[in-house]
Amino acid sequence: MLIPKNPNSTDYMANTQQDTDPTAKSRKSDHIELAFNSQVQPNAVDHRFYYEPMLSGHPKPGSLPTSPFLQKTLHAPIWVSSMTGGTELATIINQNLARACAEFGMGMGLGSCRQLLYSNERLADFDVRDIMGSDLPLYANLGVAQIEQLIETGATERISDMLSKLRADGLIIHVNPLQEAMQPEGDHFNRPPVEIVQEILERFDCPIIVKEVGQGFGPESLKALLQLPLAAVEFGAAGGTNFAKLELLRSDATKQEIFGQIALVGHTAEAMLNWTNAIVDEWGIHEIKTKHLIISGGINNFLDGFYLTQKSKIPAVYGQASGFLRHARGEYDVLQKFVKAQIEGLSLAHALLKVR
Repeated sequence: MLIPKNPNSTDYMANTQQDTDPTAKSRKSDHIELAFNSQVQPNAVDHRFYYEPMLSGHPKPGSLPTSPFLQKTLHAPIWVSSMTGGTELATIINQNLARACAEFGMGMGLGSCRQLLYSNERLADFDVRDIMGSDLPLYANLGVAQIEQLIETGATERISDMLSKLRADGLIIHVNPLQEAMQPEGDHFNRPPVEIVQEILERFDCPIIVKEVGQGFGPESLKALLQLPLAAVEFGAAGGTNFAKLELLRSDATKQEIFGQIALVGHTAEAMLNWTNAIVDEWGIHEIKTKHLIISGGINNFLDGFYLTQKSKIPAVYGQASGFLRHARGEYDVLQKFVKAQIEGLSLAHALLKVR
């Protein structure tokens, strides 16, 4: 037994405090009862990280590093990925999400704003700028098919009008050819999406983000995007909601049988990040014209987000959609607890973990 040299020493005080610890008995009992259920097999250990318990104290609230992103500053490296609009429930969801962005310093992409091109009937579903405030990035969202139609009909001024009424910082263009092909009432692309994106970049002086919606981008598509002056590329990788499969489930049984396999093609966020990093290595960072990445699709928790953003050679945040959606449909405090826990987890990861 070690005996403190000085009764006023830290060791002595700690031992004295242990004697008066009001939770010690119940805590030790819990440890005995739960010990066998808490064993972890070696193959279950997360080998993506080095765990470094000697180098930091527990993080204090607000210690998470800020992230310069889309010409603004995020207090958490989290992006609320585009989800929904055009329904009564969407108003509650988007307002809750915008409130969380304001409280925790996150950025937000709206769901498809197509309805706002021609009517203000559903504007309340999307009009969240006053809730978020002006210091955080808020982006409107249109499909590449709608933009192609506006170009063909000479009506691209509707895009400017939509951005103005939403007071949005920029535009997300979602690219979803497989989803449209599976959708019973889907749109048809007449031109390659990269040509549409290039034309919009030439016509509009506002930040543009390009995203996929559940399949991700292959390496050649990533190369085509990274040489464009985009504000960001959002992966929308395989592993999250698969909208091609979702639309196929709305089709008839014959189409489901024939097209079921193609709806499963796609690329994971980690595969896409590896390709992106390889492109950076090949070209050099100064030849990459896209400024940021939003790593989304199959990001199940803060550790996935931390791991991938730390590995990225382009400044990156991580995006989630379904995780937020599950918690944003009712009372705000449910979503608040979810986001707060993620940020606490990210703070712990920054303090204790190093990516291998």
